[in-house]
Amino acid sequence: MNFFKILMILVFGFFSFNISYADNHGEVVEKVKEVIKDLENNVDDEEVPLNDPFAGNEASSSVNTNIPEDEAQDVMSLYNFKLAGLISGKDHSYISLVNSSGEFINLTIGQFLGKIKLVDLRITEAIFEKNDKSYIIIDFNNQIREANEY
Repeated sequence: MNFFKILMILVFGFFSFNISYADNHGEVVEKVKEVIKDLENNVDDEEVPLNDPFAGNEASSSVNTNIPEDEAQDVMSLYNFKLAGLISGKDHSYISLVNSSGEFINLTIGQFLGKIKLVDLRITEAIFEKNDKSYIIIDFNNQIREANEY
């Protein structure tokens, strides 16, 4: 019985709070409108930074001039990606690559990125094999190098 009395007191208290709030609603709205007008009148022109802080390294990245011409034209070329993450486990290993538009591609050992195949991982780099049995290695500093062996 005590439970129901407490429940009824809480329900009536809630409704009375809503009613008293509704009575003052018009006054509150008018005060908010006044504050907004004051803020609009006192707004100074803020200086806008020259670079977008949310663009990341996209604006400051330089174009690598050592890219072979056929690689530069290929959308799925390793030169168009940055190494974003490595996960190496006992049974499976994965890498994440991100392109300039922010799209991620996740690859596991043996999968192809265009014409090259991911063959091995190290702590800070991923190794891809080309069709001619040479290798391309990318690290977290976006340094891409070609080698005959790894």
